[in-house]
Amino acid sequence: MIVIFDQAEESEFVGPPVDAEMIRQAEDVLRVRLPKSYVDLLAVQNGGLLKNRCFPTKFANSWADDHICVDALWGVGGDWGVDVVSPGLIAEWQYPEIGVVLGITPSAGHDTVMLDYSECGPLGEPSVAYIDEDRVPRRLANSFTEFVNGLVSCRTYGDDED
Repeated sequence: MIVIFDQAEESEFVGPPVDAEMIRQAEDVLRVRLPKSYVDLLAVQNGGLLKNRCFPTKFANSWADDHICVDALWGVGGDWGVDVVSPGLIAEWQYPEIGVVLGITPSAGHDTVMLDYSECGPLGEPSVAYIDEDRVPRRLANSFTEFVNGLVSCRTYGDDED
């Protein structure tokens, strides 16, 4: 897997080193099997700020007409693990109960990106969905791997920051 985290910046979103027990506990809390590509990524670094933060879309949204921005992906465990924050965020922000909140966007809750298990069930390979202010899931990628590989520099869209 390609390096997706910004190694130049310290981040509160980087969790402790991951082991098999942490993954098992996170999956128990979330009641899903996490994608292997996500687990493999966490073995390299357990969450953090993204190097390339934008993902192209074929739909307009509250962020832009042609892309979204995701600042960080969460790992497991620690203060910002998906197993710690996702259930509470789904309730607090009234996101659809389709899976797991993956990270934080610049709007800090008004929109988000989620692993979407609605078609595959809790043991399947989830797609990745964008949840906008209307709370309607819109597919971004057919898999976590496709999502990660589709992340691009925000400069692509004329945004000042990556």
